[in-house]
Amino acid sequence: MAKRRRRQKLPQEPVTATIESLSHDGRGIARIDGKTVFVDGALAGEQVDFQYARLHKSYDEARTLTVHNASPLRVEPKCQHFGVCGGCSLMHMAPEAQLEHKQATLAEHFAHFGNLTPKTWLAPLTGPLWGYRRKARLGVKYVTKKEQVLVGFREKASPFVAQLQQCEVLDPRVGLRLAELGEMIAGLEAYNRIAQIEVAMDDEHVALVFRNLDPLSDADKQALIAYGQAQNLWVYQQPGGPDTVSPLWPDNPQLSYAPEPGLTLNFDPSDFTQVNAGINHKMIQRALDLLDIQPEDRILDLFCGLGNFTLPLARRVSEVVGVEGDAALVGHARRNAELNQLANAEFELADLTQTELKDYPWAAKGFNKILLDPPRSGAFEVLHQLADLGAEKLVYVSCNPATLARDAGELVNRHGYTMEAAGVMDMFPHTSHVESIAVFTKQG
Repeated sequence: MAKRRRRQKLPQEPVTATIESLSHDGRGIARIDGKTVFVDGALAGEQVDFQYARLHKSYDEARTLTVHNASPLRVEPKCQHFGVCGGCSLMHMAPEAQLEHKQATLAEHFAHFGNLTPKTWLAPLTGPLWGYRRKARLGVKYVTKKEQVLVGFREKASPFVAQLQQCEVLDPRVGLRLAELGEMIAGLEAYNRIAQIEVAMDDEHVALVFRNLDPLSDADKQALIAYGQAQNLWVYQQPGGPDTVSPLWPDNPQLSYAPEPGLTLNFDPSDFTQVNAGINHKMIQRALDLLDIQPEDRILDLFCGLGNFTLPLARRVSEVVGVEGDAALVGHARRNAELNQLANAEFELADLTQTELKDYPWAAKGFNKILLDPPRSGAFEVLHQLADLGAEKLVYVSCNPATLARDAGELVNRHGYTMEAAGVMDMFPHTSHVESIAVFTKQG
């Protein structure tokens, strides 16, 4: 019988160390007796006292107690809950330093995964630093010991909902209501059966989707409706999966946003949309510029969602085909094309990890340019198909620098593309999340 490894006892005494560098997720890196320690809340060059939080075989985790010589990059976090809430990890770092860190992270991933560097680094795209977030999933939990309903994000490195009064990065239409929402839910009969609130906003409206684990009573429905009417918030219930979302008030709500002037995209609260409207506008324009759009272009837009890039492209080119693996999003995208009277935008349902492009009639005519905006897992499985299309230019929008770097290495080292330019887009200020964009060209 195998012996169970004895768990090490967590040291209780504070440890003093010098922080050598910063990890990709924004934690300070120290070395104690040759072992790496990731220190939350510390910056490179600082000497800090830290407390061990978790011990692992090859590394340890800790949290900062005292900073003895602060880095010049350190700032006072604006949020009173920083360090407790797990939503932000870089709020103690100056915004310009956050951008430099994210650009360095992207460069390190390119070098590590693909042995690459772009010919040109693009200037970072920046936008509002506070109140920028329009999409969120808030945890809801009734805590018996506190006799209180908590609404917010999870605690740092914990499954528990943090006790938050407000959130500085959420759009203030919701970010300033966290405690108020908790008090409202506490007055419901189902106060301990609401699991989360899905938040989605456009310029004028706020939608709150309450995930109810049991059917709501008529009294609770009326209480939610009354709250929504009083605060001008649209309220929905969700008794099961995403397809069970239905409005309580008003009767026929419709969220929408303009990816650029003159275009309207309708969406439902559970649909994927970019969280940062300001950065999304700039990102679309940058993608169009990098593609060097011409009227005769025929463009493929992979992982197209609602048509965030597809429809701006359709206004400028001969034809664009948007491909998406989610049937509901394809339906919404087609309706958005009709809404905007764009007959040259075609939307197709396809899972290209399971089927080949050549099997679809819409791919037969080929494409001279490609845009792709895949999920965090990247687009590795479809790259060989894209290379076979022979497109002369490819723009890749990414929410994960590791998979972008991996895929960039595949495009350059195996399929004959050149990475012309790349850069970061600050979609999530004060977090370690790195949104980026790269453009590739192929000769001949």
